[in-house]
Amino acid sequence: MSSEHAENAGPENAANADDAAEFGDAAEAAADDIATAAESPRPGPAVEAADADADADTDSGADEQAEVWDVVVVGAGPAGASAAYAAAVAGRRVLLLEKSELPRYKTCGGGIIGPSRDSLPPGFELPLQDRVNAVTFSLDGRFARTRRSRRMLFGLINRPEFDAQLVEHAQKAGAELRTGATVSRVEQHGPSVPDRRTVAVVLADGETVLARAVVGADGSASRIGAHVGVKLGQVDLGLEAEIPVPPSVAEDWKGRVLIDWGPMPGSYGWVFPKGDTLTVGVISARGEGAATKRYMEDFVARLGLAGFEPTISSGHLTRCRTDDSPLSRGRVLVCGDAAGLLEPWTREGISYALRSGRLAGEWAVRVAEANDAVDARRQALNYAFAIKAGLGVEMAVGRRMLALFERRPGLLHATITGFRPAWNAFADITRGSATLGGMVRSNGLARRALEILDKRMDTSSGVGPAGRGVTARERAESDETETGTEPETGAVSPSGPGANADGQATSSSASEAAEQV
Repeated sequence: MSSEHAENAGPENAANADDAAEFGDAAEAAADDIATAAESPRPGPAVEAADADADADTDSGADEQAEVWDVVVVGAGPAGASAAYAAAVAGRRVLLLEKSELPRYKTCGGGIIGPSRDSLPPGFELPLQDRVNAVTFSLDGRFARTRRSRRMLFGLINRPEFDAQLVEHAQKAGAELRTGATVSRVEQHGPSVPDRRTVAVVLADGETVLARAVVGADGSASRIGAHVGVKLGQVDLGLEAEIPVPPSVAEDWKGRVLIDWGPMPGSYGWVFPKGDTLTVGVISARGEGAATKRYMEDFVARLGLAGFEPTISSGHLTRCRTDDSPLSRGRVLVCGDAAGLLEPWTREGISYALRSGRLAGEWAVRVAEANDAVDARRQALNYAFAIKAGLGVEMAVGRRMLALFERRPGLLHATITGFRPAWNAFADITRGSATLGGMVRSNGLARRALEILDKRMDTSSGVGPAGRGVTARERAESDETETGTEPETGAVSPSGPGANADGQATSSSASEAAEQV
């Protein structure tokens, strides 16, 4: 199955037992068990009181009156808003929980490539700050070359407006938004859970919200991801500054971005123009905080921007899943950054958030309808199949590209700036008319080159060189999951210093974030 087809695979053409076999003997066995299980009739939308069901331990009048949502989505970024929209469009009662007030700032370059644009709700008008038709590439400040296109390559947005607009579309579809709601934990067993078809979402203020299905989209240091047991294969530190510039400087950058292949393995920097502001940032493996900070300072100075005062200076940790990392647990699904879904080489996450969010919302509807644990598991496996057969294929190619980039950045730079087919491929990918995975499948030379690279590189973690930026603690937690230890269901501290529950660095500046990591 192509990645394009898999990404569009909705519940109506669900993976069967033969499809499920593609991602492991365990999934095959589960699918076989499911196929022979007797299914009870599915209920309609769960807009109901928590009935005194045969499994309920309580006869409390308050519990009988408790509202049960069909789907609760945690996190109102692109992944969460897309999930809420997809579930609401299906006619379900959806609650979208967000800890911050909207709009809010997120550390992000704000590039909207073709796959992101194609995954937006119908009628969505992008709040573009600029349209990019030229890219300047440099190798740690040297050998700069600009390539241009007659057509737009991709667009640039500011996340506060973009995210808020996505949430508005989810609300228009019928989803209800609650801001200022911080989730402490989720529970699928215990006194807070009235029956086996219900999940309890416990908020920081002690309130419990009940749902038939939960979608975790709460960022790269997700509490819901910790509940599911998401395992990390790559962690990177990004530093970014929003720098206002005078009209003459803004005009020089209009329609053009800069990509600088950085001095540390796998690092790079960017300049994205957005009207009278330049978004300037760098990213590298976590554990190299001091070097990443120096790179950021040198990069800004080299651009001639050191004399301009940033309005925002921030840091962010990106986390990429291993191939075998779970995507669900019981009636809880994860998507976007919470699932560790992003492109390993560029660390681009918006398109992965939008696509996985839509799939999570569609399959959460089916999980909510499931009348027993067997059916719920079948729907969760179908969601995992859709993700792995689509985005998983793209991530596999992306980690190979990261391995090549880490070893031979000069070769990559020379190829993309001096070999026209490579530039054309870059342009096609950014526009969304082609994918990395599709190009590798259709180009024998590219496929053989990557196969040779695989034999020389340690990619056993599923992302780039094994364990890039992953701490000993995170590696130990992954080992516990592999040996069958249940993930913690209580409140979970964010992985790594300098980050809050959304993966956003808690430091007030990028400099402080780099020093902490």
